Amino acid sequence: MDWLYMLMPISGVYIFWPGLIILGLGVGIIGGFFGLGGAWMVTPGLNILGFPMAFAIGTDVAQMAGKSLISTMRHGKFGNVDYALGLVMLVGTVIGVEVGAQMVMWLERIGSVDKVVRWLYVVLLVLLAWLVFHDIAVRRRKEREAKAQNRELGKEATGLEWGAKLQAIRIPPVIHFKHANITCSAWLPIIVSFFTGWLAGILGIGGGLIRMPALVYLVGCPTHLAVGTDLFEVAISGLYGTASYAYKGRVELLAALVMLTGAAVGAQIGVVATKYVKGYGIRFVFGLAVLGCLMSVVLKLLQAELPAWGWLLGPTATVEVLGFVTAISVYITIKMIQGAKAELAAKKSQAAGN
Repeated sequence: MDWLYMLMPISGVYIFWPGLIILGLGVGIIGGFFGLGGAWMVTPGLNILGFPMAFAIGTDVAQMAGKSLISTMRHGKFGNVDYALGLVMLVGTVIGVEVGAQMVMWLERIGSVDKVVRWLYVVLLVLLAWLVFHDIAVRRRKEREAKAQNRELGKEATGLEWGAKLQAIRIPPVIHFKHANITCSAWLPIIVSFFTGWLAGILGIGGGLIRMPALVYLVGCPTHLAVGTDLFEVAISGLYGTASYAYKGRVELLAALVMLTGAAVGAQIGVVATKYVKGYGIRFVFGLAVLGCLMSVVLKLLQAELPAWGWLLGPTATVEVLGFVTAISVYITIKMIQGAKAELAAKKSQAAGN
């Protein structure tokens, strides 16, 4: 079975190359659907497949940049990108990415990068899962209350309303983003983007793992616009992050190209699927994806803490992350096909009526 493993020339490790393709295709679908670079799955996924953590981060940033550019162009055609908001957020993103990348180099020098990054992932994923499902629970409670009062809850109504409260803090300069219909202090998206940029640099993510929820819950951006605008930011921060990590010698370009082959196809499927699944449908599936990723990271942490069980925990972590990426990708693809069929049937019915 040696032919299933490929030598990575820069890092010097042998990698299960079908795993790279599955990871690239699946994360392309998931990334295009959620508006994320997908690195929150790919970085731990690459580490589980055998890459040292610093190489996993740098390689993931590289493949993420190319895939996100493809997804951004597709979302732009659907009108899902607020470019003005994305450009304002670049200020914080670039600074945050470099701060995070420098911290990774420092952690690598003291030999703590793997453990620190994994625990940061666990904390972040737990908080995100709570945020998403708490928001859904609050929204459903509001729906029940509205039904009891014989009224219908508006489609734009949200569970958590932090965005509206933060928009009310008008520290100059105040900007109106026409496409997203948001008026807020320019400091709000800049601060959000700095924090997500920092995470992009230290965790090897595009920042989209928390930028998309942050755009929805903190900035108050509609979900479908948050998806496209976030991908625009992921693409820009990914290009900068790739240059930064390549300069530091931590990018395995061969692995990035293998993954990008699958990701380019997957991204098209994920983006089109957002046409048929809106708002809280996207948020619910996002929450499930976060839980799946959390399980794989915890298994890898347990492997480090319980070396006697490494023979079981290591392969289980690999199967879990690849299996979960595949399951979510299949679900999104099915939703896209069902939506496309319903749309074609409606057009045929309308044409017959005319």
